[in-house]
Amino acid sequence: MSEAVPDPILYCSKIVRRFHDAERELHVLRGADLAIWPGQSVALIAPSGSGKSTLLQIAGLLEKPDSGEVYINAQGTVELDDDARTRLRRLAIGFVYQSHHLLPEFTALENVMLPQLIRGLGKSEAGKRGSELLSYLGLGERLTHRPSELSGGEQQRVAIARAVANGPSLLLADEPTGNLDPKTSGHVFETLMTLVRVTGLAAIVATHNLELAARMDRRVTIADGLVVELD
Repeated sequence: MSEAVPDPILYCSKIVRRFHDAERELHVLRGADLAIWPGQSVALIAPSGSGKSTLLQIAGLLEKPDSGEVYINAQGTVELDDDARTRLRRLAIGFVYQSHHLLPEFTALENVMLPQLIRGLGKSEAGKRGSELLSYLGLGERLTHRPSELSGGEQQRVAIARAVANGPSLLLADEPTGNLDPKTSGHVFETLMTLVRVTGLAAIVATHNLELAARMDRRVTIADGLVVELD
């Protein structure tokens, strides 16, 4: 008897997104499909203006498609109200951006604790989990340092820890190493991929770095408004 195939963590089905300006209607996504399973990393390689950021925004429940459905852990999301979408996003999705967006007045540990406190965890539990995450990412001796006291690579590792602090099932990263030098970029990227493998996260990483993309499980692009598998 064969094992049951798990549901994808993310399934974007027939996503259509269009924008209007004064003179024309711009079709960015024209029925795009994308599915990602637990523990899988997918590189999204696409030029500016192709719909890459729009797809990430829709996958992250920050924007609604004009038609189509976004399933997170097999749950349809398009018809959810704003409060329900916010709750689901807070629990199931982590975000990492090119800029770390850490709060400068807080320490590394406090930055990682914050989303847990917002979720409702107690301060002690949030601190324990934050310390464990940062230590796992090689920042155990930097817990009390503020962002200005950390290197660029360290700041981005704190941002990764913050993104996964609530135990999301989906991680969306938009050029997470874009501001880093090659050596630091490789280290941060390997940290991210290790987390994906160890925790069973599903991850989409938008990147222009083809060397890093080659180290991921799958590579996709956007062509004529559709998601196309590469290789």
